Amino acid sequence: MTLLRRLLPILALLLTAPVAAERIKDLGTFQGLRANQLTGYGIVVGLAGTGDDTLDYTTQGMKGVASRFGLTLPPGVNPALKNAAAVMITAELPAFAKPGQRLDITVAAMGKAKSLRGGTLLVTPLQGADGQIYAMAQGNLAVGGLGIDAADGSKLVVNVPTAGRIPGGASVEKTVDAGFANSPEVLFNLAEADLTTVGRVAASINKSLGAGRARAIDAVTVAIQAPTGAELRTALMAQVEDLLVDPADAPARVIVNARTGTVVINGAVRIAPAAVTHGKLTVKVNETWAASQPNAFSKGKTLLVPKSDIKVDEEVKPMFRMAGASLADIVKAVNAIGASPADLVAILEALKQAGAMKAELIVL
Repeated sequence: MTLLRRLLPILALLLTAPVAAERIKDLGTFQGLRANQLTGYGIVVGLAGTGDDTLDYTTQGMKGVASRFGLTLPPGVNPALKNAAAVMITAELPAFAKPGQRLDITVAAMGKAKSLRGGTLLVTPLQGADGQIYAMAQGNLAVGGLGIDAADGSKLVVNVPTAGRIPGGASVEKTVDAGFANSPEVLFNLAEADLTTVGRVAASINKSLGAGRARAIDAVTVAIQAPTGAELRTALMAQVEDLLVDPADAPARVIVNARTGTVVINGAVRIAPAAVTHGKLTVKVNETWAASQPNAFSKGKTLLVPKSDIKVDEEVKPMFRMAGASLADIVKAVNAIGASPADLVAILEALKQAGAMKAELIVL
């Protein structure tokens, strides 16, 4: 509760601050200028007995690697591959990446390997969603985790030893055509849909480049007339990205993280007059045992019988009026309640159902 009281005034100052002008490049991206995901299947060798052992697909992968060098294993021979592991490789291909550029890659075990520490990834093609090869990966893994198995079956695992990184472990072999050089218009997409902001972006571009150069297509996209040729369009896009725009105020929202009890209220939230009371009912049950003694001349036996003591405590709090024209007023009301984060969530939900809070309630 003390932490909540400390945080709410800070949030009030942050969220009620006026929205400053932002660069267009910070509000979204141009269509086509995005990263592409690459994946590949490979083999890591050089492990200190922490590999996949006799996993079938690891054996098949090693046979494929051996066949590339003219080595053919006899039929029916499956080598014990404790020093090798089957892995999946993932990477992101940035926009305009050129052949020869290096990419960072992530390598993760997909089988029974216990650790990839000390391993080396053999040359592996990385494919895009279209099945085409865009990069080749190879190199020594940097693994931050550690896994140790003792002879008595005890284990010690630090972080995640079955995944690692190879900085610059892949080289680009093929570029991706962004497709913006020949289209009649370039499209700018906002990161978050907002009709007011997209209109202001179009107005700012028209003010700088001339009337009619930009038009808002929907709540996300602004179409900008652009000259043909990659060089001219690159210069135009660079000019547009540095223009300043006053984004629209965010809609009234209350964000609740049900797992951590975190509650965030933005500055647009308003609460109409409402009467609120909040209390707690606590039931305590104390179980004790008592000995039951029979009469002196009876044939009964001494028994232990339960004895229950039930106590009910109800915390009574007076009803008070809650109304906020600003976030600061809401913070004062919450502090007056003395509510914990969990109690605050219940109060906000009740205010929403009563129609007193005009805000979107989002539960994560």
